[in-house]
Amino acid sequence: MNDPERLLVRAPNWLGDVVLSLPALRDLRRSFPAAQLTLLARPAVAGLYRALPGLDAIVESRGHAADVASLRGAFDLAVLFPNSFATALVAWRAGVPERWGYATDGRGLLLTRRCRVPASTRGRSQVYYYRAMLEGLGLVCEGPPDASLACPAEWAAEGDQLLGDPGPWIGVNAGAAYGTAKRWLPERFAAAAELVARRLDARVAIVGGPAERPLGEAIAAQLRVPARLLAGETTLAGLAGVLSRLRLLLTNDSGPMHLAAALGTPLVAVFGSTDWTETAPVAVRATIVREDVPCSPCLLRECPIDHRCMTRVDADRVAQAALSLLGA
Repeated sequence: MNDPERLLVRAPNWLGDVVLSLPALRDLRRSFPAAQLTLLARPAVAGLYRALPGLDAIVESRGHAADVASLRGAFDLAVLFPNSFATALVAWRAGVPERWGYATDGRGLLLTRRCRVPASTRGRSQVYYYRAMLEGLGLVCEGPPDASLACPAEWAAEGDQLLGDPGPWIGVNAGAAYGTAKRWLPERFAAAAELVARRLDARVAIVGGPAERPLGEAIAAQLRVPARLLAGETTLAGLAGVLSRLRLLLTNDSGPMHLAAALGTPLVAVFGSTDWTETAPVAVRATIVREDVPCSPCLLRECPIDHRCMTRVDADRVAQAALSLLGA
C-alpha cells in the first residue's frame, strides 16, 4: 500500500503497557512521517499522550458503538497495539481499509496485515514485544528503544502544588491494579520508607488510585516521618508531576512504576508474581528486588499459598537497595 495519509493507532489499555509501547509508537512516527497520526485510547490513559510530541490528535475511546462511529471514513490505516478481538472488530466495522496487528485472540481474519507473536519476545522487555509486531508487519525499527517522557511544565507545577513543600520527597506506591499477589506488604513499605526518609532527611509522598486510599492510610498511620497522603487525589497529569519531583520511588510492579521510569525518577521495585524479565522498568536508575522462589513468576492475581515471593523480602533489604541506588 501507499503510505497512509491518515494513520490511527489504538493504544494499549493499561498505563504500564502504554509506557512500554512508546518506543514502537516512535518507530511508527518515523515510518510514516507525513501521516496525520491519531491515537485512540481509553480515558484513563489518553492524557498521558499529551506529553508525547509527534501526535496530531488524541481521541478517547467511548465504547464499541461510539468508537465505530468516530472512526468510520476517517482513517486509511489502523495499527492495533492491543491483542484483543474487540479492538480489531471496531476497526473492521468502521471500514478502515488497512488493519494491522498481531494475529491473536482469533482476530486474524479481521486484519489485512497480520503477524504471529515471535518466540524471541519471551523473556525480554515488552518494549520488544510491540517493536516485534511492527517488524513482523514489514516496518523498520531502528536504534535503542526510547520509552522516556519529559514532564510538561504544567504537570510539574500541579505536582508541586499537591506536595506543597519543596522536600526532598521520596514516594511510596504500594498498590497494583492486577491483584494482591503483586503487592509487597504495606507495613514493610512503611518501614523501608521511614529508613530511607530518615537517612535522606526527606518527606514521604504516598501515591495511588482511589481504591488504594485505605492502603495509603494504613501506611501513613505507621510512619513517624512527615508524610503526604495523595492516593486518590491526583489526576494522571498530577501523578506524573509528583513522580517527577521525587528523589526516589519505592513501588510494586505497576503503572506508576513504569511512569516514574519514563520520567527518569530513580526507583526500587519489588517483584513477586510477575515476570521481571518482561515487565521490568525501562530505566537506567532502577533496581529490582525479588526473592527467587520456585513458584515465581506465577502470574496469578492472588497467591494460593503463603505469598513467599513477597514475605521473604524484608524492609532493610529494600531500604538498602534504595540508598545504594542513590549513592547515599
